[in-house]
Amino acid sequence: MTKRLVIVSDMWGCKKGLWITSYLGYLQSYFDISFYDSRELANLDVQLNTAEKLHKAFDEGGLDTAATQLLKSEKEKEPGHYLAFCAGATTTWKAALEGLPIKSLYAISPFNLDGSIQKPDIPVHILHGENHELLFDEKRFSEAGLTLETVPKFGHELYTDEKIIRKVCLNLLESQFNIRYKEVG
Repeated sequence: MTKRLVIVSDMWGCKKGLWITSYLGYLQSYFDISFYDSRELANLDVQLNTAEKLHKAFDEGGLDTAATQLLKSEKEKEPGHYLAFCAGATTTWKAALEGLPIKSLYAISPFNLDGSIQKPDIPVHILHGENHELLFDEKRFSEAGLTLETVPKFGHELYTDEKIIRKVCLNLLESQFNIRYKEVG
């Protein structure tokens, strides 16, 4: 039986999402994949074209709307593994806390996990860049039972880099299928 993988995009959605095709190319042979554009889930105006405006829109209700949309989706009644980026990672996190059936979450560069960090009752892997402009308090994450994996010399959008794409895909395959791949070159 094929494992389900749900991918939730970053705050740009498909607008700047050519990098997502690399993830799909690596993973589509191994998983039954569903894809969500986080901007569409949040019902955000397509005219929002700067990072500042998008962050503000997600902060002012977009994250809640997107999480609610995931929870309401008929496709997401069956538990699956989630790979989510930026606003998509935060959306998925919120939905997990509200009861979305998730087996595991690979969250890359989530934002707005400040305040009291409540961990969903699932395996969570958080990956972020060392130069991420929104700093993570590793002590608070550790106290919440979470481990951060920090990638040196990368910023917020590390997930768009081919080296990171390959790393994340190999990590997913190894964790889900107990297969060990040898990195070439």
